[in-house]
Amino acid sequence: MTATLMDGKRVASETLAAAEKRVAKIKEDTGVTPCLATILVGADPASITYTQMKRRRCEGIGMISRKVELPEDTTTQGLLDVVNELGSDPSVHGILLQHPSPPQVDERAAFEAIPVGKDVDGVTYGSFAHMWFGEGGFASCTPGGIVRLLDAYDVPIEGKHAVVIGRSAILGKPMAGLLLDRNATVTICHSRTQNLAEIVKQADIVVAAVGRAEFVKGDWIKPGAVVMDAGYSDNKGDVEFETAKEVASLITPVPGGVGPMTIATLIDQTVDAAAKQLGVA
Repeated sequence: MTATLMDGKRVASETLAAAEKRVAKIKEDTGVTPCLATILVGADPASITYTQMKRRRCEGIGMISRKVELPEDTTTQGLLDVVNELGSDPSVHGILLQHPSPPQVDERAAFEAIPVGKDVDGVTYGSFAHMWFGEGGFASCTPGGIVRLLDAYDVPIEGKHAVVIGRSAILGKPMAGLLLDRNATVTICHSRTQNLAEIVKQADIVVAAVGRAEFVKGDWIKPGAVVMDAGYSDNKGDVEFETAKEVASLITPVPGGVGPMTIATLIDQTVDAAAKQLGVA
């Protein structure tokens, strides 16, 4: 058996096309154009690339992209001032603070300054709590994108055993919450987990979010399992792709799988935020 590749580019394109229609409808109904503000502190090359991609996607579907670039030596208070200004600006509907910030910045304090209603990247405690308790709110974008991709391929989640490898605040933990909310039985694995391979072999759905290239071996995968690879390092994911694809039923390639869904989810959630703030949701 050779796995079917899950085409994140196609599903992301469909998501953005639907969002573009919603943007046009919001403009028609309210005269207001949805706006995402992206904040970049410093000049990290990867962060510059990511924010440019996000702005292009915004503008590509008719949204406004407000670029805020701050110097490397920005203080926590300086960043908080900017976030607070954007948070109180009614023309801004979503706020993205690009991670990571320089070491002198209290990034958590800056995240928490983002109003929950504009936290379209799902990074605040409030968003996490709403998600964990199944009360709506914006999901962290990569986990949210993974769930959208599972749905696009009609992968059953309810009652399935999902193993999430990684427990980061923006990926592993919210991923577990979203799967639990869909009635999966969820196991979270991490650097202290014992007998990791044996646990992964029990999984119907594997989400690899450990940040180490080809860490998850193909012979760990249960025949017929669905493999969602959220890693990226030198065009390789966290899963040993060539061997895993011979065992899994569905698998995300790297690149072209989970990555495009992350940005599409961010954009779609910004449209949701605008609709709610403008009373046309």
